Amino acid sequence: MNASFLPFTLLLSLFFQLATDDRLVKKARAIHARVLTLDTHADAPINLQKEGFDLGVAHDVKKGGTQIDFPRMKQGGMDAMFFAVYMAQGPRTPEGHARAKEKALDIFDRIHTSLRKYPNLAELATSPADAYRIEKLGRRAVFIGMENGYPVGEDLSLLKTYYDLGCRYITLSHFANNAICDSATDPDGPVHNGLSPFGREVVAEMNRLGIMIDVSHVSDKTFYDVLALSKAPVIASHSNARALCEFPRNMSDEMIRALAAKGGVVQVNFVSDYLRKPSDAHRQALNSVRMAGVGKVLTPDVEARIEAKTDSIKRVYASERASVADVVNHIDHIVKLVGIDHVGIGSDFDGGGAVNGMEDVSQIENLTIELVRRGYSETDIAKIWGGNLLRVLGQARK
Repeated sequence: MNASFLPFTLLLSLFFQLATDDRLVKKARAIHARVLTLDTHADAPINLQKEGFDLGVAHDVKKGGTQIDFPRMKQGGMDAMFFAVYMAQGPRTPEGHARAKEKALDIFDRIHTSLRKYPNLAELATSPADAYRIEKLGRRAVFIGMENGYPVGEDLSLLKTYYDLGCRYITLSHFANNAICDSATDPDGPVHNGLSPFGREVVAEMNRLGIMIDVSHVSDKTFYDVLALSKAPVIASHSNARALCEFPRNMSDEMIRALAAKGGVVQVNFVSDYLRKPSDAHRQALNSVRMAGVGKVLTPDVEARIEAKTDSIKRVYASERASVADVVNHIDHIVKLVGIDHVGIGSDFDGGGAVNGMEDVSQIENLTIELVRRGYSETDIAKIWGGNLLRVLGQARK
């Protein structure tokens, strides 16, 4: 071949590649605009507890570190999110449970106050019909979930209290055991061998009320106890595949198959160390932060120290950060295992979720672009982005 012809061939190839990419991006953007997008795990309420934070104002992730507000949800085409009433695990005592209840009620109030302040931007959603209705109005649909059943304490009647405030799922535990069940990551090991006797009552009452049962964070034994007892499909609101990233918080292939067999959904999250296996030093540093507040009364001073240490770890291990492609690798794995009807999105934005290519909620279109690149159809993408989860929510309410 004539050497002078080679550069032209390369340029022509590059031109066709750019044209192909441009068509793919345009196709993905059109799909993204048409489907209802729903994220089952967003920690925006953490910022609502900070002085002066306003969900109705656009913030800069590079300056303030926050990842969610109503303007950026609209910018990114995020139609609906479950805002998490998150509670770190404190003392399993009457006093500890009372403090957790008080704090949880305060968080619910802050969410409702923000929605009352911006009725033209967002609205509370409690059903699949709400999500589609609010989307058509051009507003953001805000669902509420509870991360960690700690605020339930040992009082079954509080489930109805939280349901009436809008709660539509409860993550049964967090990083440590509580009165309901064993966690996947408690350093002291299990105390109940799965669900406690009270936890079994909690599962039955959640089924009765129509609150989805969330098994993210629970121990494997708790998972199987829940699956055996629940009359409704179960969700993992922000979990990934253990086969791709070994960590107790992620789900084994056996667990994914079992959850799918009963109609459940695994909502893939954006936390780097649940997407790609971190180095041993990184994992040890992360675990030290996660367990720093377990069993303690979290004063503002303690919370500030934990936040500062978390930021420091992120900077030190920035090179190990995952990407949008890693997120879709987990989606691919789950789809190959159990099909398209059992996977969704639970970002964990504002709670540790962020990957290269998706720094905040304004960039979630990049996930749709990668899904299109991998050959997913619009019907598939609609299921991943919200259809599957809304199906389970509808079944929980029957």
